[in-house]
Amino acid sequence: MKAVLQRVAEARVVIEGQTVGQIGAGLLVLLCAERGDAEAQADKLLAKILKLRIFSDVAGKMNLSVSDIQGGLLIVSQFTLAADVSGGNRPSFTAAAAPEEGLRLYDYFVAQARAFHAQVETGQFAADMQVQLVNDGPVTIPLRIDPD
Repeated sequence: MKAVLQRVAEARVVIEGQTVGQIGAGLLVLLCAERGDAEAQADKLLAKILKLRIFSDVAGKMNLSVSDIQGGLLIVSQFTLAADVSGGNRPSFTAAAAPEEGLRLYDYFVAQARAFHAQVETGQFAADMQVQLVNDGPVTIPLRIDPD
């Protein structure tokens, strides 16, 4: 399972002109389930995201987690993180989980996030979304949890 985290001052997802998810300070989580992923990878990835110390403390050092600052999580499905461009200029997405499995793991990840974190917003799986954000830093962290 892959994710790209962006530390944000604010972010929102818009679908057909309507805001469907919005946070203030926190993390935009672009999430991709790959073939072979299961709940174990989702659990490990979520635990890492909630504990990752990438927010500044009073001394200006990255020493606080999204949980510490009580920031929001905006979780957006992003199958294109599975892109493979090694064979040419047109990306292949064969490493991405099949849509039904991707949706199942996305829903599982969101449910687990809501169980362990107070503020969780989402986009909509497989929708044409516009993601608007104000990067804070900018700080962008790629994460990957491989199947066991």
